[in-house]
Amino acid sequence: MGKRLFFGGLVVFGDGVKAVDVLTEGEKILAVGEHLRAEEAERVDISGKYLFPGFIDGHTHMALEVSGTVTADDFDRGTRAELAGGTTCIVDFATQNRGESLVWALRHWHQKADGRSHCDYAFHLALSDWNPSVREELFKVTAEGIRSFKLYTTYDGMVVDDQAIYEILTRLKELGGIAGIHCENKGIIDARLLEVLREKGSRREVSDYPGTRPALAEAEAVSRVLRIAACVDTPVVIVHLSSAEGWQEVKRARERGQKVLVETCPQYLLLDESRYGLPAPDARKYMIAPPLRGKKDQEVLWKALAGGGIQTIATDHCSFTEEQKEMGREDFSRTPCGMPGAEERPALIWHFGVGAGRLSEGQMCRYLAENPAKLYGLYPKKGVIAPGSDADLVIWDPEEERVLSAGLSAVGYSPFAGMALTGRAKAVYLRGELAARDGQIVKEYGGRYLRAGAPKMIEIL
Repeated sequence: MGKRLFFGGLVVFGDGVKAVDVLTEGEKILAVGEHLRAEEAERVDISGKYLFPGFIDGHTHMALEVSGTVTADDFDRGTRAELAGGTTCIVDFATQNRGESLVWALRHWHQKADGRSHCDYAFHLALSDWNPSVREELFKVTAEGIRSFKLYTTYDGMVVDDQAIYEILTRLKELGGIAGIHCENKGIIDARLLEVLREKGSRREVSDYPGTRPALAEAEAVSRVLRIAACVDTPVVIVHLSSAEGWQEVKRARERGQKVLVETCPQYLLLDESRYGLPAPDARKYMIAPPLRGKKDQEVLWKALAGGGIQTIATDHCSFTEEQKEMGREDFSRTPCGMPGAEERPALIWHFGVGAGRLSEGQMCRYLAENPAKLYGLYPKKGVIAPGSDADLVIWDPEEERVLSAGLSAVGYSPFAGMALTGRAKAVYLRGELAARDGQIVKEYGGRYLRAGAPKMIEIL
């Protein structure tokens, strides 16, 4: 790969848009500035378009064994979808199942991902077991480039109790790591599930599902987790925030002086709980955890994004086919929870965020690229258009119109199907090489594993 000069368009940075040129050489960005000259460079005219840094999806579940099955998208299919939409790097949740060592869990995830990914990838590590051996292993895995971890306050196979949360956060503070936490109160969920069974004799009606995981169950867990984090005096990430009630708990903690980072997802901004009233096969497609909420919650989350109170927008891409979702036909609690969204995320945020006047171009850049790169120790290699950074670039057409349908995900459907959007990724460059054009992959299996550095949390808040 030689030099390539992108000129004539608008380049997007976290603090705004500038009419500058970008010169790349090989895998790196060489220069950014006005009227750059490079006679020997390939010239790429992007007049009328934007140039974004490659987007980063900080919350994915590729090839995850869960609920008696495996997510439909492995690293091959899932990263095809990500790259096609403009995402050049994911951070996937390598998962330690009960009884496993952390080293084994990471080796297992490398076997899933290495040589099979079309975009670059890093790992978080989800912890389910906490004991002296795991405590010592954390030193080894953080030294080897795993700096972000995930904890669950629900799910039988993954839940960790309050003591474990406290001890894990204390250990991560010592080692320079950070935890993202899935916040829902397990006791409330389990009790509500039993109530449905007692009152109705079955759990067939998907419309009963959101009531078993109410917003207050999320808010309680957010509040509790943040109090534990305050005892440790360390920041945490609240992942996939879905509700106004949960957001209020974040605000209260910040008013007390806590540093709290927040992630939300397009589904919580754009889809609502009325989907659970669809005929059962369709309704099950929208069974995610936490569930979809009401339109009031959407308004609160959009307002929080506009004001900078939420730091990242990820997908929580956790895909299951219609056949897999049918596991819950007789009992909705047996439905694998999760939905696809890898390919659609940038276009949805552009259309409903930037296009609707809710967000600026710079905010989209921060929430989809710069902030996740900083939070997960990938900045400035990723997440920014700057000299020395990887030449991960997205040529964005703000005018192209289309109607969403099933994309490259293995599930064969999109939860956002039928939405008419304006704006899409026309061309995607991964480390200087054209990797996708007009939603199709043109360079396969180019993804590389990334070791994370120290999170730059303070720069985000």
